[in-house]
Amino acid sequence: MIPPSGEFDTVTSAPLNYSLLDAETASVLLESKSSAAQEALISLDLGLSTTPVAIEDTGVRLPYGRTVDWPAVEEIAKAGERCFAILEDGTAWPVGIFSETTGWYRSLIRTGGTPTTLVGGFTMHRIKGSDPLDDTREKIKAIKPVSGRVLDTATGLGYTAIEAARTADHVLTVELDPTAIEIIRYNPWSHELLTRENISIAIADVYELVPSLSDASFDRIIHDPPTLSLAGELYSEAFYRELHRLLARRGRLFHYIGDPSSRSGRRTTDGVILRLQDAGFERVRRAPQAFGVVAYR
Repeated sequence: MIPPSGEFDTVTSAPLNYSLLDAETASVLLESKSSAAQEALISLDLGLSTTPVAIEDTGVRLPYGRTVDWPAVEEIAKAGERCFAILEDGTAWPVGIFSETTGWYRSLIRTGGTPTTLVGGFTMHRIKGSDPLDDTREKIKAIKPVSGRVLDTATGLGYTAIEAARTADHVLTVELDPTAIEIIRYNPWSHELLTRENISIAIADVYELVPSLSDASFDRIIHDPPTLSLAGELYSEAFYRELHRLLARRGRLFHYIGDPSSRSGRRTTDGVILRLQDAGFERVRRAPQAFGVVAYR
């Protein structure tokens, strides 16, 4: 089952399989050098797997003969949360792109678990007391079972669409910013977004896209917008009315908002609940574990 098309461009980009290093991995390499080890077992895909690499006098020899010199490794070790792609010439590039579309700088960061992205100074997943992938699974769990046709209103790193696609027939995920897709191409944890046949990626402003989609097109909607200060229109009653129209009978919506225990989170949640009810949603309830609310058609 494929959702009806709207007026948008779809993405057909392929993953980029660069070796990636972060500060934690770089520190392991420096420790291996200090102990005169000839080899180290590290992750070159931000924690998905491990690979042996050779410790040499001039640097670290990666698979396929690529070498990263020790000064570059030392810089990465001091770089905090940034993730670095090792390019063909062995130089380390901090994965980040300035967007001409939004005026935001997007970068790939890691705090020990699943990578996340920093956009306009805001992290796009919960990282305090949670892991980005666990955060995603809480959103999916809030409206389980996730089946049939799913609309994901904000692609980000694609984790939500990937998790939804494991049980759904088809997922349409919408991303305003083309540079988000470029970050996805570098992030190994996101690559499944670009390879699964039951995911379609639209490059569009979701606020402008939804009116072109047919009534009752989706069985589940996952609405995980940027913060209210960055995208206020995605918290409006007008937009919620469109989402209500798109939901099939007995469909469910999950709306991510943020920490419900914070002052701003409580205030935003109260306003969202009222506007969802005014837009026609029923059984609107808080989902504190997922930092959002759930609503029914």
